[in-house]
Amino acid sequence: AAIFYARRVTVPLPAPRPGAPIVSVSLRDAGGGAMLAAEDADRVHNTASIGTVVLLAEIAVRLADGRLSRDEPLTRTAEDAVPGPGLWQHLRTDTLPAADVAALVGAVSDNMATNVLLRRVGLTSVTERARTMGLTHTALLDRVREVRRPSDPPALSVGTAAELSGLMLALHHGQVRSRAVSRQVLDWLALDTDTSMVAGALGLDPLAHTDPDRGLGLAHKTGTLTGVRADVGLASGPRGVVAYAVLCTFDDR
Repeated sequence: AAIFYARRVTVPLPAPRPGAPIVSVSLRDAGGGAMLAAEDADRVHNTASIGTVVLLAEIAVRLADGRLSRDEPLTRTAEDAVPGPGLWQHLRTDTLPAADVAALVGAVSDNMATNVLLRRVGLTSVTERARTMGLTHTALLDRVREVRRPSDPPALSVGTAAELSGLMLALHHGQVRSRAVSRQVLDWLALDTDTSMVAGALGLDPLAHTDPDRGLGLAHKTGTLTGVRADVGLASGPRGVVAYAVLCTFDDR
């Protein structure tokens, strides 16, 4: 299923020249949906772990309809372990409640937690969730891998700035399955501790911004990979809410 979906992404992933980063931007007024700014917003990028937002949506749907319990114990295996972002790899416990595993994905883009959740629900279900959300070029394509071979999908996830800002807009309006499901996804994304990109301009406490700080709120997801930086989210303030997506691909040399 992952390879099939990867082949649906017919637009080639960008290959920047040294010193020439490729940046795509989409900013929308979350109140009325008006486009505030756009730059190359329909280009498909490698989005690193941004695609786990779709995984979290599938988990939230299953929590809401009873197919998954918040307290269901999920146990990590050796196959789930991947170096890189995450806290679970540093914890002693092998088993955590499903809701806690999802919180790790939202808070620290936990690679092990991502693989455990994906093994629980299956990539086919996540692919179908992306379809029902109206996503054409935005998807989680695979599990997290330490080494990506030619026979594997070309990236963990791909997406466009236009679709990703639209996804954040849909979450804001409670249109991802239901208001409860959308709110749950945003609650997980509000835990994100990576404020090194777009969110850095807001000056929020990286470790504690689930409540508004100086009237500013944030729910977002970042993706980081060699030559890839991506940040998508909802930034709220006294005068309104902005749904944003900024994707950057560059030659890391």
